[in-house]
Amino acid sequence: MADLFKTAPAWADSVASMGTTTSDSRHISTHIDRLAQDVYDYASNPTHLPEWAPGLGSSVEAVDGQWIVESPMGRVVVAFAPRNDFGVLDHHVTLPSGETFYNPMRVTADDSGCEVVFSLRRQPGMSDEDFDRDADAVFADLITLKQVMERS
Repeated sequence: MADLFKTAPAWADSVASMGTTTSDSRHISTHIDRLAQDVYDYASNPTHLPEWAPGLGSSVEAVDGQWIVESPMGRVVVAFAPRNDFGVLDHHVTLPSGETFYNPMRVTADDSGCEVVFSLRRQPGMSDEDFDRDADAVFADLITLKQVMERS
């Protein structure tokens, strides 16, 4: 079994040569002592965002079929992936400038609880300090989600 991780599969060379580029990402996670489905159901409801993701915004309202969040950056639009059976909470955040950021996020079963993973991607030109600050904010939101879910 250990040999599986010593060499890349044969197809990896062709993928690497397809002109793909790598980005600097951090996978930020926390374990929550609740069933994955419970956490997914709660976190996938945009009206709960201010309770567990205050770093994103303080209030949410549905306007013309879009979820509008009052954020420190102004009014942003948050669009989650459609409900699914896989725990995918990917979402796009569109800033007032029109710039949109894709945020991969997953809830996966882990024994009697679950793990929530947010993949933070460094934006072009972002300093190390800003990237660290974003990572800290995401981690704080995940810890808040953990606290909310484990006390209910």
